Amino acid sequence: MDIRELKDTVASSVMWVFSVFVLSLVFFMVGGLFFKAKPIFAIQNIGQLIFTSVWHPSGGKFGMGGFILGSFWVTAIAMIIAIPLSLLTAIYISEYAHRKVRRLAKSGIDLLAGISPVIYGVWGVIVIVPFVRDQLMPFFSRKMPFFPFASDNYTGFSALAGGIVLAVMSFPVMIMIEMEVIASVPLEMREASLALGATKWQTIKCVVLQKAWPGIIAAVILGLSRAFGETMAVLMVAGCALGVFTRSVFDPAYPLPALIANTYGEMMSIPLYDSAILLAALALLIVTICFTAAGRGLLYCVENRSM
Repeated sequence: MDIRELKDTVASSVMWVFSVFVLSLVFFMVGGLFFKAKPIFAIQNIGQLIFTSVWHPSGGKFGMGGFILGSFWVTAIAMIIAIPLSLLTAIYISEYAHRKVRRLAKSGIDLLAGISPVIYGVWGVIVIVPFVRDQLMPFFSRKMPFFPFASDNYTGFSALAGGIVLAVMSFPVMIMIEMEVIASVPLEMREASLALGATKWQTIKCVVLQKAWPGIIAAVILGLSRAFGETMAVLMVAGCALGVFTRSVFDPAYPLPALIANTYGEMMSIPLYDSAILLAALALLIVTICFTAAGRGLLYCVENRSM
């Protein structure tokens, strides 16, 4: 073996070691969190931890049901807002917009993706919270008086405010992926549909979207993963009130990421507090991994079908 072959072998071996190390970090994180969270199961089983909502660490009560429900409230609201708006935006930019408008829109989407979550949170406090408090809450309380709304001293910090901010934060990821998926549909399929007399919208609805739907679902899953794990923006606008069980979109919500960020500094002073918080982090990590893996798998299937 000459010196060039030796260098090539050493370089490939070093790159393989570093690649394995990076890919194994996820397993180390899952294992470490599980090991640290394991003591909590000695006093409460998994059913009590997930399905009860009594959070009283000094009394040994670590029910995470309210926090899990808050996470699903905020994430569901974000997806209900983000899915139709991101899909229609992606369709317009990909199929209708002029080339210059398309280039400008992509720059704007990239800018949205690069904004810090703290900025989104501040924007939510300044704009979204007053809008929900002064406009949406009075409107819906008049239209639907039978619905369980928040109390009279309503501040606007709610699951709805958190969902709106998360929806805006999810737009860049979802729109960019949906645009790429729509652009991957072969031009020949569009031309064949138009040649048969279909309108442009009929072609988009019956040909382009039918071909691109697995990738669109993947974009939704990846956006859901982003929204479910977001911390700072939700912490600033969702209310995060302990002991409040979220019953409607206008009630405060306390998602799992906000719980971890708010209480991590206090967990060393109470027995098993650290195990409970790290169990919440483990659950958050597993859900994020599952969503991301499912989205990447669907994107991989779309790419193989388009080749």
